[in-house]
Amino acid sequence: MPSDIFGLPLHPLIVHATAVLVPLAALVVIGAVVWPRFRAWAGPLPMGLSLVALILTPLSTSSGENLEHDVVETTLLEKHTEMGEQLLPFTIALFVLAVGFWWLDRRRTTAPDTAAAPADRTGAGGLRTLTAVVGVLALLAAVGTGVQVARIGHSGAKAAWSDAGSASR
Repeated sequence: MPSDIFGLPLHPLIVHATAVLVPLAALVVIGAVVWPRFRAWAGPLPMGLSLVALILTPLSTSSGENLEHDVVETTLLEKHTEMGEQLLPFTIALFVLAVGFWWLDRRRTTAPDTAAAPADRTGAGGLRTLTAVVGVLALLAAVGTGVQVARIGHSGAKAAWSDAGSASR
């Protein structure tokens, strides 16, 4: 991966997309889980945004590793780097749970009436329960992902701007 584009470091460019789209994906997943009307309107949008978030995460860390070789190593930068490497499991969970919730909810809403077959233990009640469990897990993943992105962004801003005031003195 190149470290710059047209002379600009690539990391800040990718990170700004990540800082917008990852929390947006988390908010859309939350909306889809808690608001049925939004869920019907959004369709596969939560999955799509979660996939974009998942793709941007390793691009951000990779471009950050490239930039890390060109800047002075500080404890703030090291903390930011460590936190950035922790985002991938969050975005993986967000994507997998968004897909799972969407799939289960579609299956639940399009499933034939299972009242005629009471022996079927995976009927509407079981599917509703499984959908609810995956929905709660998706909510937790969305909140965790949003918090982690905010923490990473804050640590990156501190690392980038911590000495900006002292440089002009």
